[in-house]
Amino acid sequence: CFVPEAKPNLAHSTVALVEPDSEERDPWDLPEIKDTGVPWSALDTRGKALRVLVSVLKLILLLGLLYMFICSLDILSSAFQLAGGKTAGEIFQDSSVLSNPLAGLVIGVLVTLLVQSSSTSSSIVVSMVSAGILTVQMAVPIIMGTNIGTSVTNTLVAMTQAGDRSTFRRAFAGATVHDFFNWLSVLVLLPLEAATGYLYILTKLIIDSFHIQSGEAPDLLNVITDPLTESIIQLDESVIRDIAIGIPEAKNKSFIKKWCQTYTNTVRRVNCTAPSLCWVDGNTTITLKNMSETYYIKKCQHLFVDVNLTDLAIGLILLALSLLVLCSCLVLIVKLLNSMLKGQVALVIKKIINTDFPFPFGWVTGYIAILVGAGMTFIVQSSSVFTSAITPLVGIGVISIERAYPLSLGSNIGTTTTAILAAMASPGDKLANALQIALVHLLFNLSGIVLWYPIPFTRFPIRLAKGLGNITASYRWFAAVYIIACFFVLPLFVFSLSLAGWQVLVGVGVPLIVVLVFIVVVNVLQKRRPDFLPAALRSWDFLPLWAHSLAPWDKVVGVCTAKCCCCCKCCQGTNEEHEEQKSVLNGTKVHKAVYDNPAMSVEKEESIKRPKPT
Repeated sequence: CFVPEAKPNLAHSTVALVEPDSEERDPWDLPEIKDTGVPWSALDTRGKALRVLVSVLKLILLLGLLYMFICSLDILSSAFQLAGGKTAGEIFQDSSVLSNPLAGLVIGVLVTLLVQSSSTSSSIVVSMVSAGILTVQMAVPIIMGTNIGTSVTNTLVAMTQAGDRSTFRRAFAGATVHDFFNWLSVLVLLPLEAATGYLYILTKLIIDSFHIQSGEAPDLLNVITDPLTESIIQLDESVIRDIAIGIPEAKNKSFIKKWCQTYTNTVRRVNCTAPSLCWVDGNTTITLKNMSETYYIKKCQHLFVDVNLTDLAIGLILLALSLLVLCSCLVLIVKLLNSMLKGQVALVIKKIINTDFPFPFGWVTGYIAILVGAGMTFIVQSSSVFTSAITPLVGIGVISIERAYPLSLGSNIGTTTTAILAAMASPGDKLANALQIALVHLLFNLSGIVLWYPIPFTRFPIRLAKGLGNITASYRWFAAVYIIACFFVLPLFVFSLSLAGWQVLVGVGVPLIVVLVFIVVVNVLQKRRPDFLPAALRSWDFLPLWAHSLAPWDKVVGVCTAKCCCCCKCCQGTNEEHEEQKSVLNGTKVHKAVYDNPAMSVEKEESIKRPKPT
């Protein structure tokens, strides 16, 4: 088996996340788009009509693929809820654990990963606050965690573009710039909130200052997508909230919605006509009781309404199908965009999106991009859908990462406005707490924007995303390591430490943070002012190669991959050998039967395949 040899020039240390290596040609420059087609003026009438017809058909096909892409994301969210919704509800049920801010943050991340919807996990938090199980202060870290968990979707979407290095470099950086913004915002604002409670205080002042009326949550894109998604699956989302609140009967209920129209009537029984209607309170027999009778009027019309399968089985089926449709639509969208965005059309779109306003109003462009991202996310009612849609455009070079960054920030704002409108649909007695949690989410994202956007020097997410993009372009397996480490291993590790108590958390966490800060500071000084460092720390060469370079790990991954390929080939060869031996034995038996039976004809004997030597 051939083991790929690691390229010596591709060794990366942690310095790549701080400052990308300088090259003769900047790999982040957008690719030049050349007009290789026939000019419009050179076409005759038939050619012009044909080009217009093809362009219209491509546009219709693109809109259809985008529609299927959005619907597959909706089905993917339903699949995750079916597979892990009850687990998510049970995680939220332990309010003693949620009193720890770090545990609340990690639970917000993990639950959002399970249900693949920040709106669902946020609605669970709102329900628990309204029911009095959680206070608003305890819910604030969970809301921060949902912000992190929802950013994994576009990172997974970027993995589908790993075929081309340059495309994957841009796509993965465009996706992870959203991740880095959320992580950095939490690293700064969570300790600040734990120390001062400024988010809770500000939102409380806003709620107390305005007389806010109850309203209706808007249905914008759902009006278009619900006919298809609801014909496939419909979920009873009250089950997960009931589990989180602590209703024991909800644990045995299915997420699959069976009846779409019901009527509940409450009647008062006076006469004791059945044992179930009578009860004894001390020495008094009570014969008056309120009874709720539910009438099932209309059954739901979706594919799984009468299927006798468990929620987990249906969730896994929908998970596989939705991922297949999602990846297929994404690949086709990228190919269709590559064919459409050529020539003058691509040049015009690229110029409009990436060009700044003339001096001195260039700074306004980014803020307009934030407003555009917020508006588009408000229309599609999902930050995951919007950021997943712009990730392929960043990959093919239509949108620069500097422009994708404010668009992603705007998507964070847009998804909170939908939550605010949804909270305004709450009953009057629950409106204040529900709206306060939604405002906490909004102010958290606004605070993050103030930290990491207005001053160009503070736009660390862009530099970190570019550094990670350079690494993943050289070692594509590192993208999977990043996703597993940041969204699963790290949250679970922090959650375990928080459960062990604050003494263990401080004893383990503080040294790790100090070491991490030391490494980052040394990397920056090595790049910018090495004369400030002692001679031994001006490079990491005193460490083993595996401790400061990914090249040895790349060899390990190459060896493991090669062994897996060898094992697969060996298994395939063994199966072929067994089949060949089986055919040999069958041929031997038939051949023997020919000679034992003289009645068989010579032509029939010669037509039998003779055994091959092994």
